[in-house]
Formats: sequence, structure tokens, C-alpha cells
Amino acid sequence: MMQDWLTQRAMRSPERIALIFGNESWTFRELDARVMETARQLGALGIEKNERVAVLMRNCDLYVALVHALARVGAVLVPINTRLTANEIEWQIENVGAQWLVHDDVNAERAGEVARGVVGLRVISSKREFSLRSSETFHRNASTVFDLDAPHAILFTSGTTGKPKGAVLTYGNHWWNAIGSALNLGLHEDDVWLACLPLFHIGGLAILLRGVIYGNAVVLHEAFDTDAVNRALDEQRVTIVSLVSTMLARVLDARGEKPFPPTLRSVLLGGGPAPKELLERCAKLNVPVMQTYGLTEAASQVATLAPQDALRKLGSPGKPLMGVELRIEGEGGNVGEIVIRGATVMREYAEDSEASAHAFRDGWFHTGDLGYMDEDGFLYVVSRRDDLIVSGGENVYPAEIEAVLNAHLAIQEAVVVGVADARWGQIPIAYVVLRAGQNASAEELKMYCGEKLARFKIPAQIFFVESLPRNVGGKLLRRALGGESGVNE
Repeated sequence: MMQDWLTQRAMRSPERIALIFGNESWTFRELDARVMETARQLGALGIEKNERVAVLMRNCDLYVALVHALARVGAVLVPINTRLTANEIEWQIENVGAQWLVHDDVNAERAGEVARGVVGLRVISSKREFSLRSSETFHRNASTVFDLDAPHAILFTSGTTGKPKGAVLTYGNHWWNAIGSALNLGLHEDDVWLACLPLFHIGGLAILLRGVIYGNAVVLHEAFDTDAVNRALDEQRVTIVSLVSTMLARVLDARGEKPFPPTLRSVLLGGGPAPKELLERCAKLNVPVMQTYGLTEAASQVATLAPQDALRKLGSPGKPLMGVELRIEGEGGNVGEIVIRGATVMREYAEDSEASAHAFRDGWFHTGDLGYMDEDGFLYVVSRRDDLIVSGGENVYPAEIEAVLNAHLAIQEAVVVGVADARWGQIPIAYVVLRAGQNASAEELKMYCGEKLARFKIPAQIFFVESLPRNVGGKLLRRALGGESGVNE
């Protein structure tokens, strides 16, 4: 058992800034009071301990209050991706058995559609219902301790390889991930963490929880906006920001030659292997990038490059956090599946015993990602197991081909996938986004690949597209690509 994190923080650091959203800010004392009032209102609405409460809202101060207030009620948070259709939301709510759905005005219409499709679902308008008179009875019975083994939230995986699954994360998962991250990155009294990832994403939610555990300010943005991020970095003394590769590239493009302020000590880069060209660009500009390898199922970070290794081990997400065990299993040679265990790993997939049994074997969680460890024990992530291309009996890793293509001056971004082939079993094909004002032909790019790759790794076809499909967390949706889309030149 452990005392409520925000309650402890408000007692220890009452006047320190906890949250900045827009033009408003809250101290930990003020945030604690607002969370208590929100918890009273949840109690007055009838939300009880262990009930699952879906939240369909944009990033905002009320979302922050709800995250902490649901914990005080003892309810289980189920964040919902705001980009999903009503049918997709219905499936997720029914899949985990959520009894409540809280929504904001922007998502009111979809929430109504969902309510008509899910029998017994009780829907709460955040603007209308949270003006209700609170329950003093609930105030007296408010939870002041957390059971670290109890479920805190159910977050759906990104669903890049089929149906998403609801990862049941406990209070202990969040706590130990926060502690492991702090031991790796260090904890500074003046740290300010910029949260521009959505709060329904583990990368965004983890920042909120770390803020109260560490006693640091969180600058929350409604959504990712390049100009807003650069203003926050320059004007709000941000020390840490979490981004994915596409976000960081846009931030760099917008800044041009303008250096980053000396207050910025860490750019945590997740969302999949980063293009080597982007990492080299950051190194040249002295951007303090630290790659991280994380999973929803592990409450965010699994391994993160330590500051002292940022340039020495470019391309690696570092070593596992304290409390996380990691090993490479299977495949033969140096590359194999990344498997993990430890206090940060989820309890199970909600209402999916088959998927849980498949993922957990002999006490180890099988990530489905392929990677290897170098001689110093640093992890390198190669690809998803499902992305592996077996061509004529040879293993072809898309990331290797993508790294070559992304180094071409005309290419902004490239992705490689495998397609069925009668002769070879599978062959690689590439989808390429060209930089503005640049031109290149498919034959030219194949010749370029031929200078750096074995023949069987050269894309059989290259399609030119305007953009690549991604989920809201920035991960490529390889399964959305087929062999006929785009223009093959």
C-alpha cells in the first residue's frame, strides 16, 4: 500500500507549480483541491470502486483532474483514442466492459453514437455533469492509499498488427517505471516536462503521473503543434520533452539554425527506431536526444539511453531501466525477439486470456519486437517480428533498408514492407515520400540501394506517396500499405 501520490506531493510541495495548461497554472495544493472536488463529483454521479470509466477527451486540465480523481474513487481509467470512429470506440468499451463514458464537447456527437450502440453505458458530459453539487459523504470516505497491485488503467495497444488489446496497468507498474526513469535520467528540482503527446497514449499519461511523483511541473498542450512546442522550449524553461521521430523532425525544420535553449536537457525519442539521418542531424546540432524503447504493456519506458551515452551509442535506446530484465530470445545469430519481465510489466490483457497466455511464457513477456544487444549490453531494436521479411530463405529487416533510403538527399521518409512472391516467398517493396522540391526515380533509388545493400535486400518496387499512414502515437501502420498504392516510377 502507498499513500495517494498527489496527496503526498501537495503536503510536501504545496506551492510548487504542478500543471500549466494554456494561460493557467495550478500549484500542487490547488491541483489537489481540484482533484478532490472532481472526485466528489464522480462519487455524486454514482461511479464506484473498480468500475471501468472510459474517457474520450482532448488533452486539457479537466482530463488531468479526472486521471487523479478516478484513482481516488478507486475506479479504473480507460483512455480512448479521440481519432477512432464510433464503431471502434464501441468495440473497445465492450471489450473491457466499461460502464461509464466521460466526453468533452468536441466528442459529444460520437459519444452519443457510442451510447446508442452499447447497452447500459452511462455517458457523462464533462461540461454539464461536473457542475453538480458534490457528495460530502464521498469526501469523508475518499481513498487516501493506493494498492500497488490494483489496476489503475487499461490502455489499448497501438494496434499496428491487428486488433488492439487492453493492457491492464497497475499502480505499481506506473510507480516503478517512474522510479526507473528517474534513476536513469536524473531528477532535477527545476525540471519542467512538456507533454504534447495525447493523454490516451502511455507516453502522455506517464508524464502526468511522473509529475506528481517527482514534484515537477508539467506543461500540457492540447495537441502537438510545432510552433507551440518551440515557444514552450524557448519561453517556459522546459527541461524534458517526449516526442516521436516525425514530431522531432518537424520541430527541427521549424527552428532552422536557431539553437535549442540550454535549459533543455533531454529529448526523449520513442515511437519506434529513429532514422539514423535524424539522429546524426541532432548530434550535429547538439540536441540532447535520448532514444527510448517503450511499450504500453510496460507502462512506458523499457530501455532508455542515458545522457552520458547519447552520442557514444547513437541509434541505441540504451540499457533496461532499473527493475526491468531484458533478454534476446530465439531467431539465431545475434538478432532475436526482445522479451522482458519486471515490476513495470502489465498484469494481463483485459478480458483476453488467450492473448495473455501467448504473451507471457515462463514468466517473460514476449514483445514481438526483434533486436540485439551489443558487446556493452546496449539494446538495438531492428523491427517488429511481424515486419520481418523472409525472402528466399534470407531474413530481411525493413529498418536496414529504410536507413539506406532515408540517407538519400531527395527522400524525406521511407518505409519498407514485404509482399508475397511466387518465386522468393516474399520480396521487399518501398514507399517513399520525397522532400519538397526534390526528384528521384525508382531506378535511381534502386541503384543507390545496390551500392549499399545485398541484391536480395533491394526493393523490387518503389512507390512514391505524399505521406505515410501513422497512428496517433506516430507509429507507422505498415499493414495499411499494399503493393498497389502510390505512384511507381
